[in-house]
Amino acid sequence: MDKQEGLIPKHDGYRKLKSFQLAQLVYDVTVRFCDRYIEKRSRTHDQMVQAARSGVQNIAEGSQASGTSKKTELKLTNVARASLEELRLDYEDFLRQRSLPLWNREDPRRAELIARRPATVDAVAEWVKESGRHGQGGQQNGQAKKSTLSTKSTQSTGFPSSTFPEIAANAALVLIAVACSLLDRQLAAQAAAFEKDGGFTERLYKTRIQTRKRT
Repeated sequence: MDKQEGLIPKHDGYRKLKSFQLAQLVYDVTVRFCDRYIEKRSRTHDQMVQAARSGVQNIAEGSQASGTSKKTELKLTNVARASLEELRLDYEDFLRQRSLPLWNREDPRRAELIARRPATVDAVAEWVKESGRHGQGGQQNGQAKKSTLSTKSTQSTGFPSSTFPEIAANAALVLIAVACSLLDRQLAAQAAAFEKDGGFTERLYKTRIQTRKRT
């Protein structure tokens, strides 16, 4: 342990984590998506919103706990990752049950959204509208699909009214995929740090040994 570092290292910097920022965006997007496309009184509505919230909350709680328990940090980060995986399946089910296409990894719209780096739910909604206006919402594997959706104006929820469930769901899936990738790297780094430095008990033991040597 670094002699200059205290017994409890710096922690609770979760707001600066890219994984937290993206998970929070996924949560905001999911709340709007569910309010627009999922029956509010349904179990699915609550489950999707709660899964998205769990992703955010567990990243924050893990970061807060990291000062005294790297094991807890690792566990809660993994819970966040699992919650986002659950949410991913819900979005995929939404598309499958409505016979809407799930964009493949080579779909250029995925790269376009990632390159846009939206920071807010309004930015995501704007991208969804632009994609729909450009006639991209009905394409899959390079073939145009005739749209049967209306073109009503955007309502207060932020996503285009009535209109682009395919684009909105796939956009959410793109954001979830990036968030999960970030969390996978975060988990690997946390596991390596835990293996190298141990947890609070090990730090406490080293601190006691160093204190005895100085006295």
